[in-house]
Amino acid sequence: MTISSKPEAVSAEPSWGDSYRLIAADKWKAKSAAMGKAVTEALVEYANPQPGMRVLDLASGTGEPAISLAMRVGPLGNVTALDLSADLLEIARERARERGLKNFSTQPADAHSLPFADNSFDLATSRFGVMFFRDPCLALRELRRVLEDEARACFLAWGPFDQPYFRTMMGVVHQYVGGALLQPDGPDPFRFAVPGSLSALLESAGFSEVHEETKTLPWTWPGTPQEVWAQAKAVAVPFRPMLDRVPALMWPRVDAEVHAAVGKYFDGEKVEFGASVVLASGQKKQ
Repeated sequence: MTISSKPEAVSAEPSWGDSYRLIAADKWKAKSAAMGKAVTEALVEYANPQPGMRVLDLASGTGEPAISLAMRVGPLGNVTALDLSADLLEIARERARERGLKNFSTQPADAHSLPFADNSFDLATSRFGVMFFRDPCLALRELRRVLEDEARACFLAWGPFDQPYFRTMMGVVHQYVGGALLQPDGPDPFRFAVPGSLSALLESAGFSEVHEETKTLPWTWPGTPQEVWAQAKAVAVPFRPMLDRVPALMWPRVDAEVHAAVGKYFDGEKVEFGASVVLASGQKKQ
């Protein structure tokens, strides 16, 4: 997700791979990667990959943190980027090729039914993905199956909605149209914003040595408020039903108010939002 962020897709909903989103993911891939750099680095450091490790990155989408992990595990290790969207994974493959990575591969698949043998990986990660699993406990039990004994699974999820990145954009739209911010049965970026909720899920899926912490990290768009709003509207799958409720004649007012709200975080070159995120991990033990 940027807003799922993922741009990185995980849901079974076809909207994750819609053409408008794929075009946006490709158009904004450099700036999106720059905005997510600190978050990606935080998850990679938290996961602590070692040279030679076999790593599985779930809901990898356009390739992070899988690409960063591949650079850390070195030529004797390997990283598999898994996602439902083969089109998003093609963007990931292109990015890996640009970096000359030979230890990076992609796998279109559903996290609830992983196409790997038991004990296939030494480490697993997911950045802005676990919130969107259809049945997160089932997906994590399946993930535990493919991990080696003592291997860790490390996740990064969004904190609460009430933070600048969401409040200045989707919050403004919601003030205009009212109704549901998110669909009751739809994807929810804030599913694990409540402290302890992701830890509880890991424990229920059979993981041990569970750890969770909340951090505020840089989340900086290297461009204008107009750009980041255009990107957010294109990739914000969870908020799409709300955005679709905005009447055409209302959009100029909404856009102007969003630009003004985001502008409070703009220094003339970049928009410095900051991001409240949840980091959580668990270990497989027999």
